[in-house]
Amino acid sequence: MSQVHAGADPAERPDSGDDESTTQHAAGDAEPAADEATGENAATAEDAADAYTFDDLAVVMGTYNEEAAIGTVLEDIERVTDGRAKVVCVDGSSDRTPEIAREHGATVVEQEPQGYGVAVREAVLTPDRPVVVTTDCDDTYPMEKLPEFLELINEGYDVVSGDRLYHGAETMPGFNRFGNKAFAAIASVLTTERVHDTTTGMRAYRRELLHDIEWTENTGLSAELLIRPLMRGYEIREEPIPYGERAGETKLDPIEGGAAIAKSIVKVCLQERFR
Repeated sequence: MSQVHAGADPAERPDSGDDESTTQHAAGDAEPAADEATGENAATAEDAADAYTFDDLAVVMGTYNEEAAIGTVLEDIERVTDGRAKVVCVDGSSDRTPEIAREHGATVVEQEPQGYGVAVREAVLTPDRPVVVTTDCDDTYPMEKLPEFLELINEGYDVVSGDRLYHGAETMPGFNRFGNKAFAAIASVLTTERVHDTTTGMRAYRRELLHDIEWTENTGLSAELLIRPLMRGYEIREEPIPYGERAGETKLDPIEGGAAIAKSIVKVCLQERFR
């Protein structure tokens, strides 16, 4: 089973120790060292050529009556990715959300309202680009983190999960913050891996992972999208992100929704444990 790798701010990460581990070569070894350096440079150039760029990225979301924020979110994505990322909205709105999304160049898949998970599952499976990032359309997630998420996928992670709680998530209602910490504690016990934020809406995935796993949950889909890959041995990285104040009204009842998420976490963990 893979370990969840916890990220930290660059200033808080320890030095790599490269200076201490550099091997000193004697004068007679200069030529082999040069050959080795040439080989390393060639490998680095090849890796750079194979690296994913914004042209390989799709940003997807389920939308439901989010006209207050959808324009801002799409403008942020366009600005950060130079307009190169594909945007997919799976929408069941009765307001101007789909119209605004189309005006900003997004692909809109219309769907009868069936809940969070149904919309997001359709959203993550729709694009054909190799890297898929989920986000919410309420302007709470920092699109400025997209380059960093893409870089971590290029480093070899299968899932990069935005950890809202690392910085405290002060804009999140206190009851929700408590619930999210409880969800993480339950998941940590049942998966035997320390996880910090099971229900974040901002994650990057390799596309093939999304199509290799069958997703079954609705309200609890965000937790399922982390737990199943983790328990199947995929490389997971939790990366700290700031969490903004929501624009518009929340659609999820904290009591009913929280109970559904907790039930999904237990169900999915047990299914994976005995799979």
